[in-house]
Formats: sequence, structure tokens, C-alpha cells
Amino acid sequence: MRQPTPAQRHQARTLARMAAGLSEPGTTTTGSQYELMLYQLAEDRRRLKQLQSIKSKITLKKELLPAYQAWVDGALAGGKGGQDDVLTTVLVWNIDAGEFEQALQIARYAVQFNMTLPDQYQRDIPTMLLDEFSGAYLNGKLAEDPLLAVRILSEVSELTQRKDTPDQARAKLYKALAYAQIAVIGLENGDEKTALSNVALINAKAANDNLHKALELFAGVGVKKDIEKLERRLKKSAAT
Repeated sequence: MRQPTPAQRHQARTLARMAAGLSEPGTTTTGSQYELMLYQLAEDRRRLKQLQSIKSKITLKKELLPAYQAWVDGALAGGKGGQDDVLTTVLVWNIDAGEFEQALQIARYAVQFNMTLPDQYQRDIPTMLLDEFSGAYLNGKLAEDPLLAVRILSEVSELTQRKDTPDQARAKLYKALAYAQIAVIGLENGDEKTALSNVALINAKAANDNLHKALELFAGVGVKKDIEKLERRLKKSAAT
């Protein structure tokens, strides 16, 4: 796909800002530029649908995302919260592509204005955020940088805290956050036989708290052994 020129990106940002600025919460974004973006989105979805490999789909999404960046920038800069299916679809694609910071930027806006996902996703945005970000960590994509993971998962937890979501989805988020905090302990404290440092102890207590929250919400979340192991280490450190 040919990438837009700087002038074209500027024009797209301007048009997106204007369209988003005219659409109040509870209404749908309108305008010719929005219609063009919806048309492009439909074409790109068709390309994705032709692929059977999940890995290939992710690769293609990474290639497609830059073409939507100017629209995203303009909508976030000038938006009043009108429903924007381009923006919410790109939110999901950014998570799939591992562009977590960009996804969070869009998520803040989408959650603030109670935006919805297009029908094919069959979930609301808060539930999707819990599912996809926790999955990104538990499946390894976000686990490469535990410090980043703790920050991002904590923000997702805070962003969705007052939203009505399935207990299993929130439990999975607490589990992922606890695992990331435990991974940070490994970075800070090294060998499990070593007594926890003050900083590691803070993370250990936070992880234990999140594991218990996960278990309270969903008994089948699979953290009982993790709790036992972590609490043994906390007791050992307290004794030391």
C-alpha cells in the first residue's frame, strides 16, 4: 500500500478533526472524509478475511495501520465523542499488532465517551480491553517488558474499573497484572531464595493482592498455586 504524503496526512488530520468536532456523544461521525475512511476500512477487512493465518493477519494489520494514523490523530485532537467505527476498529488492530501505547491513547478517548465496537466484535470496549490486554501478556506479546506491562495493565485496570464487565475478564486482567509484577520482582531481586528487597516487597504484596482479587472474581482463574508460592516467599522474607 502506498503511504500518504506529508501534505495528504495533514489534510486527513484536519478533515478528521473537523468531522469529529461536529459529532456529539451519542451521535455517529459523518462527512465525506469519514465515508472514505469507512470504504477503505471495508476494503482492508476484506483483505484480512482472505487470510487464514493469525500471524499473517497481524502482519497485514501492521502494514495497514499507518494509513489510518492521520485520521486517528485528527479525531483524538478534535473529537467530541461521536461514534467512530474507524477509530474503534483501529483500536483493536493496534492491540493485535502490539502497538500498546497507541491502543491505550485511543482507548482513553473511546471509554470516556462510551463508544462501541462495530457489530462483528460482539463485545463492549471495556470487556475487549480486559480480554485483549491480559491475553497480550499471558500469551507472551506484552511479557517481553515486565515494567512496561505493569504500567499498561495497571492503566487498563483503572480505565475500566467503573465499567460493568464479566468477572472472568476482570479476573484474567488481575492475573496478568500479578504475573507482570512477579516478573518485575525477578528483574529487581534475582534469585527466589534471596530475601525480598523493599522495592521487590512492594511488588510482591501488590501481586499477591491482585492474585486474590482474581480468585475472588473467578474461582477457575488458575492462580491458587501462585498465591501459595508467593505467600511462602513473603513469609520467608518477613522472617528474614
